[in-house]
Amino acid sequence: MITCPSLVYQSFTHIDGELTCDGVSVAAIVTRVGTPVYIYSAHAIRDAYRSIDEAFAACPHAIHYALKANSTLAIVRLLRAIGSRVDANSGGEIEVALRAGCEPRDIVFTGVGKTREELERAVALGVGVINAESAGELDRMAAIAAAQGRDVRAALRVNPDIDAGSHPNISTGLRINKFGVPLQDARAIYRERRSRPGLRLVGVHVHIGSQITTIDPLRKAARALAGLASELRADGVALEHVDVGGGLGIPYEGRPMIGASEYADAVIPELRPLGLPVLLEPGRAIVGRAGALVTRVVDRKRSPEGRQFAVLDAGMAELIRPALYGSYHRIVPVRPRQGPEGPWDIVGPICESSDVFARERVLPPLDVDDLVAVLDAGAYGAVMASNYNRHLLPAEVLVDAGHWSVIRRRQTLDEMLALES
Repeated sequence: MITCPSLVYQSFTHIDGELTCDGVSVAAIVTRVGTPVYIYSAHAIRDAYRSIDEAFAACPHAIHYALKANSTLAIVRLLRAIGSRVDANSGGEIEVALRAGCEPRDIVFTGVGKTREELERAVALGVGVINAESAGELDRMAAIAAAQGRDVRAALRVNPDIDAGSHPNISTGLRINKFGVPLQDARAIYRERRSRPGLRLVGVHVHIGSQITTIDPLRKAARALAGLASELRADGVALEHVDVGGGLGIPYEGRPMIGASEYADAVIPELRPLGLPVLLEPGRAIVGRAGALVTRVVDRKRSPEGRQFAVLDAGMAELIRPALYGSYHRIVPVRPRQGPEGPWDIVGPICESSDVFARERVLPPLDVDDLVAVLDAGAYGAVMASNYNRHLLPAEVLVDAGHWSVIRRRQTLDEMLALES
């Protein structure tokens, strides 16, 4: 068995000149399922979850996997089976969590624009906690709970005005962002509502952004949260937890960056004096590196200036991150051809000039019908896919212990049109 170290990336490894996922042939999967297809490693998901769990072993904690990263039912069930709870950002995600076997008490309900129907459902279910985005939302929750003759467990999301250092589109902790209430306003909001009938203020919540790659913003957010929690306890608010959100990034470009242990070492000292359990809401850090989008070259061409284009059968309809954020994904051929490497523009079939996965990416020769894998696509990939240009939603496959199974079959044209008349 020969491995190619330059093409080894987490669970996706070239063995004897062919890309595998945990030893399973990617080409063999494609022969059965077709392209485009998302392929996930169950081993990588479990490993990432456990690394976070073990990093925080020094303090009482609970991991609430953020469904927004990837809410495919089988993925949620896999994480539930190893002890994960969930963070839901919509009523739909709450229902996915329930179908995956989660108890309502294991659900944190977050989200910047919860509808009355969503709040009524969450209160009726008795979810573990609802992270409110405003004073007005707390009041609506209390009124709904009173109408139902029950209590609602709530926390307020605070905005500490901390720059996460990530892309502006996924930064959520600055005062210009729509999320949460200003940190300096939170204490008064709690004071005014600490005796409100039906409203149990059990926690405080912060989440400053996604794909955070430096430790200082995370430490600052934990310090701000701890300071507020101390003030609230002095005011007589019976807090039961602090929620530090998620945001831990992954090394899309392969460069060294902070991991779960460094994260824990930075935030635990800030939170430990409180003596309260810590809630964590990682998403990308658990599933991001576990997935790849496998797609086929359907055309190749060269511009008059010599620029080489490889056109794929997947594009921004299947994986929008590069078009939306200018994000980087490693791209590797499934069966690399022999020959000199050169710069390629890897593009999709969508009628948009932004439908580009990579520009001038150095790769081996490519030709029509070659398969390529877009790596690190386990988070914000399939979950953000659309039917733009009437593309069918791709299939999804899970590899586990040497075997693979389709966990979401490819959408059919009839299914796509079923709601139309």
